[in-house]
Amino acid sequence: MLFILNPISGGRRRAGIEKVIEKELDTALYQPVLRYTSHPGNATELAAQALTEGIRKVVAIGGDGTVNEVGRALVNTPGVLGIIPTGSGNGLARHLNIPIRVSKAISVINHSRVVSIDYGTINNQPFFCTAGLGFDALVGNKFAQLDSRGFTSYIKTVVKEYFSFKPERYELTFNHGTVEKEAFLITFANASQYGNNAYIAPEADIQDGLLDITILSPFPWYLAPQLGVMLFSKSINNSHYLEVYRTKNVQVKRLSDGYVHFDGEPSSMGSTLDIKIEPRGLNVIMP
Repeated sequence: MLFILNPISGGRRRAGIEKVIEKELDTALYQPVLRYTSHPGNATELAAQALTEGIRKVVAIGGDGTVNEVGRALVNTPGVLGIIPTGSGNGLARHLNIPIRVSKAISVINHSRVVSIDYGTINNQPFFCTAGLGFDALVGNKFAQLDSRGFTSYIKTVVKEYFSFKPERYELTFNHGTVEKEAFLITFANASQYGNNAYIAPEADIQDGLLDITILSPFPWYLAPQLGVMLFSKSINNSHYLEVYRTKNVQVKRLSDGYVHFDGEPSSMGSTLDIKIEPRGLNVIMP
């Protein structure tokens, strides 16, 4: 079993991970191999190499970005993804009920219940938890530039960017028609949350073959705390400012190129975005 470690996931070095793996992993089942990432995209390279070496089970040690890199090498293959969540948000791990504590996450791996889950693509880039545009994509880009990571830094970035942000107008085309909306943000949710138990799509099912498209309309500034509470209490879908569509695919057009995020990782893409669901395309270890 290959363990791929992002040594600075979440902004903190992961001292002692090797000793915990050595102590907790059932070596009657698995011979652990540990490799460290050295640059963006390296986890994908290491996972793909593992498959060529006959290693089928690959564990991502890190946050959603590391999980994304490992997972994209394993989609539509016999490979199996394991997760030891050590990142800032850990959205996919939390959705799958994988414990945040390292020793307990390894216990899940020892029992190796493997299920097949859906994944999404945005302009052919895979994502497993959420992708999006608008305010959260802007925040993701600004957050990635910070020296200090973690939940507190993320909240500070949200507050700083909120008052200068200008919502955009979007055209969304589904199989059943077209919707034009001005939106504060649009999230394409395969799983239910961004991370840190912030539930943008509380009813999203990672095995239903559908994406939950959540559109948050511009709202008065004084409602931001209330919406924040709803986000963390799994009730954001009760807001009058949120619309939810469930679909296998959607095309989104905006006025110009701009920021997007997939699994929290920032990127820039064009004015036309094609988002699709790929049913049961990734094998993953979960409780």
